[in-house]
Amino acid sequence: MDPLTSTAASGLQAHMDSLDLQANNLANTSTGGYKADREFYSTYVAPELADSADPMTSISPVVEGPWIDFKQGLLQTTGNPTDLAIQGSGFFSVNGPNGNTLYTRNGNFQLSPAGVLVTTEGYPVRLTNGQTLQVQSTDPLQVNPQGEISQDGSVLGQLDLVDFEKPQNLTKMGATYFRAANPQAGAGPAGNAQVNQGKLEASNAGGAQGSVRIVSLLRQFDMLQKAIKIGSEMNREAIEQVAKVGS
Repeated sequence: MDPLTSTAASGLQAHMDSLDLQANNLANTSTGGYKADREFYSTYVAPELADSADPMTSISPVVEGPWIDFKQGLLQTTGNPTDLAIQGSGFFSVNGPNGNTLYTRNGNFQLSPAGVLVTTEGYPVRLTNGQTLQVQSTDPLQVNPQGEISQDGSVLGQLDLVDFEKPQNLTKMGATYFRAANPQAGAGPAGNAQVNQGKLEASNAGGAQGSVRIVSLLRQFDMLQKAIKIGSEMNREAIEQVAKVGS
């Protein structure tokens, strides 16, 4: 495969990967606490061509991998006392499946029939003592900026707000949950986080921005397809010319 066609084909694959990321972001523009996936590009040098006299012929663009954009989304007022939003860096801790601790910025919580504060998926929200919140009364909860939960004037516990030195090391679990491969690596109290009761954090995947990005990727995709077509036509003409010379 000639260098033009090879580079264009690699560009097509990279753009397909980018389109997948952008499509997933657009699908979650209304998902509370969602953190957008972004891509960064690098170049790949084929090992068999690394010592080529013309190194540019061995370089192909690739999406090296996505990174998670932890930029805070807008806080939207709901008035629901069990809706909580974090201002600043940090995560709510919840008990996920199989006893695994998961972390989320989506504070769309509710009280289960048993009086346990849970996520929309039914995962119990953790307190700083490792327990979960259990209420007996149907009276509204009060949550202060430090995450302390009270009801009828009695303190019930404090939310386990956690932050990480390197949040990029977290792994996504579904749309709004994260898992730490090593829960003790860089984890600590979210000292700068403030809890806002009656609010939810919106997705930080801007719908308009994502749409513009997809249109741009599609245009670039079309240009790369044309480049491959031109490369194929040039190869065909070259073969025809060689055939004429040899006849």
